[in-house]
Amino acid sequence: MNLAYQEALKACDEGEVPVGALIVRQGIIVGRGYNRMEALQDATAHAEIVAIGAASGSLGTWHLEDCTMYVTLEPCLMCLGAILQARIGVLVYGAPDPRLGALTSHRYQQTAQAAYGRFPTVESGIMADESQKLLKSFFEKIRKKS
Repeated sequence: MNLAYQEALKACDEGEVPVGALIVRQGIIVGRGYNRMEALQDATAHAEIVAIGAASGSLGTWHLEDCTMYVTLEPCLMCLGAILQARIGVLVYGAPDPRLGALTSHRYQQTAQAAYGRFPTVESGIMADESQKLLKSFFEKIRKKS
């Protein structure tokens, strides 16, 4: 999770909402990403989706069932859909997202599991305090500029 947090710091340095993601397979990093929505002017350029694209490219497959994703913020509904499509086996996230989170904050698991026939193992709260502090600091700076 510390390496996902380092990705979030990259996003922050670039003026992006500081969310970072990392995908690991058998102890090896196969994909990493951070929010790039502003830089790419792409609403889908969330950290999770960038990391899934990187992992799929490095492994030569979009089937990531034997992979673990680490992400600093609870995934939104769009990212949960991408995680399910990629068949990621384990999802570990840091801070909850009360507004847009699709796992703890808004429970889509039952519906998604029924539709897909599977759902990743989920662990939450890992480095949640650090991730929340980074997000809070980022948004405080944005509000001060406004």
